[in-house]
Amino acid sequence: MTMIEYLRDVPAGREDDGFGALRTERGNLPLHRLDVRASITGLVAGIEVTQGFRNPYDVPLEATYVFPLPDRAALTGMTMTAGDRVIEGVLADRANARERYDQALAAGQRASIAEEDRPDVFTLRVGNILPGEQVTVALTLAGPLTFADGQAEFRFPLVVAPRYIPGAPLPGQPVGDGYAPDTTAVPDASRITPPVLLPGFPNPVDLSIEVRLDPAGLPPTGVASSLHVVTETDGVLRIQPGERVDRDFILRLSHAEGRSALALAADQARKPARPDHTTPSTQPDEGTYRLTILPPESTVPPRPKDLVLLLDRSGSMSGWKMVAARRAAARIVDTLTETDRFAVLTFNHQAHRPDGLPEGLIAGTDRSRYRAVEHLAGAQAGGGTEMLTPLREGLRLLADPSRDRVLVLVTDGQVGNEDELIREIGGDPGVRIHTVGVDRAVNAGFLGRLATIGGGRCELVESEERLDAAMDRIHRRIAAPLVTGIRLQAEGLDLIDGTVAPARVPDLFPGVPLVVSGRYRGPAGGTITATGTDCDGGAWRAEVPATVVDSPALSAIWARAHLRDLEDRYTVAADRALEGEIVATSLRHGVLCRFTAYVAIDPRVVAEGGPEHRVIQPVELPSGWAPMSALGGALMAGAVGASAPMPPAPMPMAPMGMAPMGMARGVQSEARLRMPKVARSSRMSPPAGPLGRASEPSSEVSVAKLVEREARTLRAAEGQPVSQRAELLDDLASRLDAQATWLGSGPLADALRALVAALRDESVPLAERWARALAELDRLAAGGPAQPPSGGIPAQEPSAGGAETDRRGGAFWRP
Repeated sequence: MTMIEYLRDVPAGREDDGFGALRTERGNLPLHRLDVRASITGLVAGIEVTQGFRNPYDVPLEATYVFPLPDRAALTGMTMTAGDRVIEGVLADRANARERYDQALAAGQRASIAEEDRPDVFTLRVGNILPGEQVTVALTLAGPLTFADGQAEFRFPLVVAPRYIPGAPLPGQPVGDGYAPDTTAVPDASRITPPVLLPGFPNPVDLSIEVRLDPAGLPPTGVASSLHVVTETDGVLRIQPGERVDRDFILRLSHAEGRSALALAADQARKPARPDHTTPSTQPDEGTYRLTILPPESTVPPRPKDLVLLLDRSGSMSGWKMVAARRAAARIVDTLTETDRFAVLTFNHQAHRPDGLPEGLIAGTDRSRYRAVEHLAGAQAGGGTEMLTPLREGLRLLADPSRDRVLVLVTDGQVGNEDELIREIGGDPGVRIHTVGVDRAVNAGFLGRLATIGGGRCELVESEERLDAAMDRIHRRIAAPLVTGIRLQAEGLDLIDGTVAPARVPDLFPGVPLVVSGRYRGPAGGTITATGTDCDGGAWRAEVPATVVDSPALSAIWARAHLRDLEDRYTVAADRALEGEIVATSLRHGVLCRFTAYVAIDPRVVAEGGPEHRVIQPVELPSGWAPMSALGGALMAGAVGASAPMPPAPMPMAPMGMAPMGMARGVQSEARLRMPKVARSSRMSPPAGPLGRASEPSSEVSVAKLVEREARTLRAAEGQPVSQRAELLDDLASRLDAQATWLGSGPLADALRALVAALRDESVPLAERWARALAELDRLAAGGPAQPPSGGIPAQEPSAGGAETDRRGGAFWRP
């Protein structure tokens, strides 16, 4: 076949060919190359990301790629190259950019558009790529390195991990092309859920990463790469060839202890943000300042505190992540004393408390800490990630303003309803929130936002080997900060009000310098004095003189941080008046935000009537995630098209514990494959029929075959350990829930929902739930009526918001 060869079997010696691979004469998928080039000067990184696309089909193509970028980096430019044609992208408000892009494609012009969907999730579309043609898109970024305890960190994410999507489905067409439907809690879910490659699929992307260290900056005393093998040649660090795009690239640079500093960088004239602008987007008499203050030394013992620890035990936390998260949580509990009060909650789609401990905050006695650690040690991964309820409960418990109030969240952060969660905690400055992210493709953007708004710290753990070092830092940060209530005052320097970023000036924690930036006008010079209250109640003061530097990146980095603050205010307060300020700041400083987009259009007409074929690039399964042992009924990325035969979906022989293998926007040129709308969507429960045809409704005959195979799977696993059987029941409940939603209403759907409720009732012993599952599955397979649930087991409630609630009106991406 010239278009598609569907591989039913893997021939001997073809290790790279996974089940269901796509092959054409020109390759597999449109994205074939990803190059990352970074230059680090001091604690600032300049980055160029080049994405190479090629069209392996015989008709003009539009390719969509959902990808991550560092959440604190500013995207300041885009260039599209096709052959000898180089087109500079321009920044425009999002609706205008989309309209221009769509018009260009309809006119047969080559075009590309880059949009931000989350602080660290972006979508790039490249349209009218001709058959056999290669088009590259280069993105320019500038971002800060994090610095703590004498170590700077450069982290570059490479894959968007599957995310749990709560909420009820929204009516109408989806706003994106991912596998998850848009919901009340995540109204743009279809934009942030790209399909996932089937394990064993040939490596589709040629990845290269190079990092150059500028010796004229702050020379490091040591360099270490955490998740990739790195070689050094002529001062350039490179990863080895053949690596897959499945985990973050992390480089740590050791530095000698620095000093407090105030850097001033005057604005430089820039090209207009849009062609119709006739004036520079920056003012020549303004500039950006960046203030860095080292924390003071202190021997004052920490004050008694109230602490609530939330541990994520959802399905995506399986494997090494659950082990590391349990250890991290247990060590946090072990640091408490009898003067502290605490509570522990583990959660997936339900919240769980330690047995034998009362509700509410309890004293950190030996007995209570032992009970809590015992509960944490038994936590097993499985189910969805309903984070809103435990967050609300944690904030409710931390109600005593006379004590230090601390909430610690240990999770991978793989949720889609970040804005909903930010709204929940955004208005309580009295609770300090620390986040501990555990994953090799962690949702750093969300966890960083949560910690920044909560006045705490975000620590990321990418492996068990890094856990001990990370925990040492976490323990020091959880104690009361060294300096609080910090205020800034300038002398000889005119600071512009309302421009400090982050807007909530951080407290000073041990080993972590205070870093804030903002804008000034007029001559560069003078000093900034920071004042606050130290940990024993005394006055604290630090005065830092200014130094003029030539660093245009400081303006972009400040603009990115300021835009993030404005976007979070927009999220929390839903203040539409902020939209104009966000767009104006984005356009003035040439930094992409969630209300703007970069668009590049080649004026030449290269096709007739726009692209005839559209594909969304599937992404890698993140490294360290347990492979899914069943297709789960979902169309597999890169497996089939509309006309290709669909293989039967094998049932799982091990816990799924991770995302649905999503659906590529197939190989057809007219009808676009779409997942159906479902009442609840999650990584654990892809909404599809038992034979995997998203275009065909389930039938009672198909369900009978499905439950018969599920019963066989359970019987084959009866000899497995209790923990593995519990996970099997969790996964079974998720799949049956999806099937019931697919059916909608009727006796069979009601029977499945009743069984799901029974399986999720953890007050019933596992053996009884196991027997109940086998009996009900056998009855349904035989076509008999289902038994009503015993014990008054409640049906699962919809997520907050309800099906009647439509939050599209407040979304950043709205057209």
